[in-house]
Amino acid sequence: MLPDRSFFYRLAEAAKAETLPRFRAGIDVVNKEAAGFDPVTEGDRAAEVAIRSLIEAEFPDHGILGEEHGNVGLDREYVWVIDPIDGTRAFISGVPVWGTLIGLQKSGRAIMGMIDQPFTGERYFADGSGSTYSGPDGEKRLRVRDCGSLSKAILFTTSPHLFVGEEMEKYRAIESQVRLFRYGTDCYAYALLAAGHVDLVIENSLKPYDVGGIIPVIEQAGGIITTWDGGRPEMGGTIIAAGSRAVYEEARAILSR
Repeated sequence: MLPDRSFFYRLAEAAKAETLPRFRAGIDVVNKEAAGFDPVTEGDRAAEVAIRSLIEAEFPDHGILGEEHGNVGLDREYVWVIDPIDGTRAFISGVPVWGTLIGLQKSGRAIMGMIDQPFTGERYFADGSGSTYSGPDGEKRLRVRDCGSLSKAILFTTSPHLFVGEEMEKYRAIESQVRLFRYGTDCYAYALLAAGHVDLVIENSLKPYDVGGIIPVIEQAGGIITTWDGGRPEMGGTIIAAGSRAVYEEARAILSR
């Protein structure tokens, strides 16, 4: 038996109960990376525990891939993929575009997912057949848009500073051709793409939990999300998401040089 929308919403509410009270509350931050800055907060850890507890109670035969508390049963048919706070840097900076990502894979393929934005009260959910939005704008089906060409596209990336060497050259080549580019919205950029507000997201160095909840939302809204070389995106790495085939092909032609 697969989970339904109400179960995903229960997971999102459980996470929100741990994250939102800690937002803009002067929480302690731990750096996970000795050679750089990879922050984690008590909100990340508590939210993941809350999500995992519900999954383990309702679907004990499912595996779990989580950012903060390790992996269980990754060889099982169904595996949940959890990022309790995607955009921890935004979270600790008081910027409200961080989100909780919850995905479900079947045999390694992302089939259901949610991008939950607790502060804005928006949920972007893919149930296996389509993607929907619920929030301040009401409830509606999500559908990507076709802007026609790269020259008319709005492009997002978390930060251009994440690209180096050839990756930077390729990214800048695309950035120089689009109509508008913006930085810094983490998972929210993908939600906006699924909703038809932006046209292209290009990122690198992503982990499986960074994309697990996002892939179904994009694909079931009619969009495309792959690695830069055109492969399946479930394992993360270099990622491109686009609202139309034309924009995708133009951008990927540059990325695959």
